[in-house]
Amino acid sequence: MARRYDSSTTTFSPEGRLHQVEYAIEAINNAGTCVGILAKDGVVMATERRVTSGLLAPAKTSDKTYKLCSHAACTVAGLTADANILIDQARLRAGRYEYQYQEPIPMEQLVEHVCNYKQAYTQYGGLRPFGVAFLFVGYDAAHGFQLYQSDPSGNYSGWKATVIGSNNNAGKSLLKTEYGGSSSSPDAMSTDEDADASMPDVAEALRLAVKVLNKTMDGTAPSSEKMELFTMTLDENEKGRCIHRILPAAEVQKVIDEVESETAAAGDS
Repeated sequence: MARRYDSSTTTFSPEGRLHQVEYAIEAINNAGTCVGILAKDGVVMATERRVTSGLLAPAKTSDKTYKLCSHAACTVAGLTADANILIDQARLRAGRYEYQYQEPIPMEQLVEHVCNYKQAYTQYGGLRPFGVAFLFVGYDAAHGFQLYQSDPSGNYSGWKATVIGSNNNAGKSLLKTEYGGSSSSPDAMSTDEDADASMPDVAEALRLAVKVLNKTMDGTAPSSEKMELFTMTLDENEKGRCIHRILPAAEVQKVIDEVESETAAAGDS
């Protein structure tokens, strides 16, 4: 039955499904893993680097993490060529908003603009969905640091910590147990102060992100060549200014070594 309806993004199947959109989402589940984690003093993103050939020249810039504007960035899981179109849209919208209103665009408004553009490609004939999912991170004065996930359907949602790409369910299971030491019942009432107190700092979030990648990378030995770590923090000297930083290989390896030491110590105990 599905074969009669899976050649078009604009035709619902009798079960109420859009098969081409579902196939695009499934393609994301085969892409390199991306992790996003909110911290008390910033936000962390970690991505899996997949080296297809040792003959490839080293990339001069990251092909997984992109700066959108002074206060926003994203990571990509899926088709990089598709992502480039949407990244250009996000940069254009952020620039136009700042030119028009003389202030940075609110983070959720930027995410919504990109997702509306993605959704249009599921509604008109002759188009196909973008085969890419994003983790958006950013900061604004009203809501502080934020993390959003979007998929090819155009849906987006805010998260404290999440994973996209291959083995994302295993990564989310680890985050549920380790993020903020969350062992309490989901029905328990908590205040904003409690939530902030339980959040990790950037250093702890980096270690947790590496743990998640270790779990999702199918037993591959962790190394700085196979992971990329990104942090966004506030500048202590200039109010409201965000610092975007991709950690160099030496610092990535240091975090990996700390995680391995923690794991070894926990095993010995």
